Amino acid sequence: MLVKTFGSAVYGIEATTITVEVNIASGTKYSIVGLPDNAVKESYFRIQSSLKNCGYHMPRQQVIVNMAPADIKKEGSSYDLTIATGVLAASNQITPDELDKYLIMGELSLDGGLQPIKGALPIAIQARKEGFKGFILPKQNAREAAIVSDLEVFGVESITEVVGFFNGTVQLKAEIVNTREEFYNSVNNYDSDFSEVRGQENIKRALEIAAAGGHNVILIGPPGAGKTMLARRLPSILPPLSLQESLETTKIHSVAGKLSASDALVTVRPFRSPHHTISDVALVGGGTNPQPGEISLAHNGVLFLDELPEFKRTVLEVMRQPLEERRVTISRARMSVDYPSSFMLIASMNPCPCGYYNHPEKECVCPPGMVQKYLSKISGPLLDRIDLHVEVTPVNFTELSSDRLAEKSEGIRERVIRARDVQIARFGSQQGLHSNAQMSTKMVRDLCKIDTAGQTLLKKAMEKLGLSARAYDRILKVSRTIADLAGSENIEMEHLAEAIHYRSLDRENWAG
Repeated sequence: MLVKTFGSAVYGIEATTITVEVNIASGTKYSIVGLPDNAVKESYFRIQSSLKNCGYHMPRQQVIVNMAPADIKKEGSSYDLTIATGVLAASNQITPDELDKYLIMGELSLDGGLQPIKGALPIAIQARKEGFKGFILPKQNAREAAIVSDLEVFGVESITEVVGFFNGTVQLKAEIVNTREEFYNSVNNYDSDFSEVRGQENIKRALEIAAAGGHNVILIGPPGAGKTMLARRLPSILPPLSLQESLETTKIHSVAGKLSASDALVTVRPFRSPHHTISDVALVGGGTNPQPGEISLAHNGVLFLDELPEFKRTVLEVMRQPLEERRVTISRARMSVDYPSSFMLIASMNPCPCGYYNHPEKECVCPPGMVQKYLSKISGPLLDRIDLHVEVTPVNFTELSSDRLAEKSEGIRERVIRARDVQIARFGSQQGLHSNAQMSTKMVRDLCKIDTAGQTLLKKAMEKLGLSARAYDRILKVSRTIADLAGSENIEMEHLAEAIHYRSLDRENWAG
């Protein structure tokens, strides 16, 4: 008897429906075809044990399983439940009448229980698109998939529930998630606030500019000056995620298996902080079975690289292209997958190995030339892609012990949102363009015009600091953001001067 069940394969952040055909005929051999990997081939042993332990039996006949389309590689253990359901239906242990209306996925335990799968959200989206009535999957993934409307999502704990459902002896309750309510109830839930930071008003100003224009930032200062504390509070002043951004971000985390059973949506902007020992593949994504890296997990949020010079140079260099294109393409012999990676980069570093170069009180003990050698670990092209270079100085005792309340993140965020609204109105209906940092070179020439006095100031700065053409564009973008925060239609001299000020690492006094 021939039976068809339906599963799904995820490539990048998109899903492709897989048809699992199970045919039982005379003979004794079990065969699985359609480019299965080892995890799929091993499903036979998991299925056999789970069926036996749940009171069902594996047919003692020839069982042929075909996974179509046959030219796409099938990977992972999430097809266990799809194949097992097909085997039970082909051997008349399940009524097959309703099988074609449901997409079925799940990894089987030997006792018939189900383990969670990756990519439930993009699979559910594709299932709805292709007109399936429902999606049966492990209970741990049910909330994640249930944010897709017009699709019945059934979370199950064992294969026994699936058999009972198709045989009409068990009623499954569909998981229901109110997507908009879930989103708006937690969209502003942040654990930290800028009001907790004493002093550092100039650094807060720089981070406000960065948030308003989506600019990349590097913080340079001695140990204990507050670089990490400031960086961790940056997401709290960024504009809240839109529902579309939330869904896109959730898809990436779903594919990577980063969502917990209680999560339905990623409702706050991600903050990713990988350790400096990370590999280039872990940062940008890839591997034998391509997975999203840290830069994609930070999509629509913040990627924080603490102690930037300690990262391997090759790791930092692979970020250059994604920083410009805001997506990363991973190519393999049989396929190519795209992961979005539109993130704000915020990096921190000590000014030298001992950490006290240019410190107002402590003396640097590094030998001559060491400062320049330390800074040279970061390439010029990468520094060019960082818009704001900000010096962080230690906070004195008076500021630390002051009872004066600092401004809350909420107040800063309101100014940032107003500036972003100006930018969105300026860019109009241009697809995927939300902030000044995303402007192309042509747009910079059209939208960041400066007067003669500004041209003279910028010319002197470029000659003195030896800035590249890319750095020239970055200064104009930052000055445009400063003007937007000030509510100014034109870029004035003070806006340009402040933008030039945020190029610390281009100055001669950092040569060591």
